[in-house]
Amino acid sequence: MTIRPATYDDIPAINAMAQVVFRQTYRDILSPEQMEFMMDWMYSPENLTAQMDGGHRFFIAEGGLIPQGYVSIRPDGSDADGVPVFHLEKIYVMPESQGFGLGKALFETAVTAVRKAVNNAPARMELNVNRNNPAVGFYKKLGMSILRQGDFPIGHGFYMNDYIMSIKI
Repeated sequence: MTIRPATYDDIPAINAMAQVVFRQTYRDILSPEQMEFMMDWMYSPENLTAQMDGGHRFFIAEGGLIPQGYVSIRPDGSDADGVPVFHLEKIYVMPESQGFGLGKALFETAVTAVRKAVNNAPARMELNVNRNNPAVGFYKKLGMSILRQGDFPIGHGFYMNDYIMSIKI
C-alpha cells in the first residue's frame, strides 16, 4: 500500500470512493436527504476542485493502482496562543481495506503533512466527527481528545451533530 499526494486528476477517484465509504459510514446516522446534500457539498467534482483550490491537501492510499482510502487536511488559522491549527477534513478507508492499519497510516500521513507545513513547530490538528460515529474510539486510540461538541448548521435545515476532537502535534 502506498500513500501519495492527490492531484486534480484524482478527483474522480476520491468521488468514487466517497460514493461507497461515506455512504456506508453514515447510512444509519443520516437521513437519505442529508446524505445526498452532504455528498454534493463535500464530494461533487466541482466542490472537490474548490476544496483543492482553497488549500485542502488530499492524500490517496493505493494498493497497486487501486485507490483504497483518502485523507485531507487544511490550514485553519491559529489558536489564541498563536499555535497553528489544521483541520483534518476527511479520512476514509474503503470497506475491504478496513482493519489492516490503513486508517492509522492515513492519519499519520496527515500528522506528517502538518509537521512539514509548520517546519516541526508546535501545531494542533482538529477534526469534526459525528457523535454517533464509531470512529470516535479510533481517534481516541490515536491520541485525540474531545474538545467540545456542537450542532453545526450546514444548510437546507441540516446539521452536523459533531464532537470536535484535537491532538497536539
